[in-house]
Amino acid sequence: MARQVIDFASPIASDTEGRVWTDIRAAAQLRADDQPHLAALLHPILAAKTGRQMLIGTLAARLAHTAGDRALAAKVLVSTEDGALLEETEADLLAIVTRDPANPDPLTVLLHLKGFQALQVHRFAHRLWQAGRMEGARWLSSQASLAFGLDIHPAARMGRGIMLDHGSGIVIGETVVVEDDVSMLQQVTLGGTGRDKGDRHPKVRRGVLIGAGAKILGNIEIGAYSKIAAGSVVLEPVPAHTTVAGVPARIVRVHSEDEMPAATMDHRID
Repeated sequence: MARQVIDFASPIASDTEGRVWTDIRAAAQLRADDQPHLAALLHPILAAKTGRQMLIGTLAARLAHTAGDRALAAKVLVSTEDGALLEETEADLLAIVTRDPANPDPLTVLLHLKGFQALQVHRFAHRLWQAGRMEGARWLSSQASLAFGLDIHPAARMGRGIMLDHGSGIVIGETVVVEDDVSMLQQVTLGGTGRDKGDRHPKVRRGVLIGAGAKILGNIEIGAYSKIAAGSVVLEPVPAHTTVAGVPARIVRVHSEDEMPAATMDHRID
């Protein structure tokens, strides 16, 4: 029998029964046929009938330390999911397979990319937080921190098409806003500068690229389509369409308005 070839290059559909979830299921079946010993890993996908079930089953399995944790996580996630959340997940999947050659297809991202998984758990936790279900939100965030090694406060507002590459060590504070189509690498901190209360964290506008180890501190704006060089410490607002680097960060380049750092993933500063 000829092996089925799955094309992941076409755009990801936003329908909950759309192409992306059909492709994920088909790819999972091929891997299960090739490697039957991975049946337990692939079961949440192969047993699911919808994209919603695939996402929740996969996240619950990753969050769980015990069978009880898995059941509780699934209940909390099921009670929270809505149609908009799944559309956000699909946008994140498309962003990653477009920008990251190490994760060439949606199944790989769904199963193995912890930055993506942590962000999806945050989307559930954020909905709980907004609904006043604080304890459930904090529990999900805590489980995600233990499982994935990054911290996102459940109140933080995250847009669509976001890529948390690797994810390790990322810290995102309570009043952070990250708009659509942002890419950030490991060890990034979006934090405060002291004991101030209220709105005290960065606002990252659309299309920004944040390099590994960058620290952005305080209630400052990171302008659209700007670039934060790896290892920088940013304490002042960053204008749109600029690159900043250094400790403390300074503008080192002004680039054309058609440049999209988060999409190109080019970390050079010259």
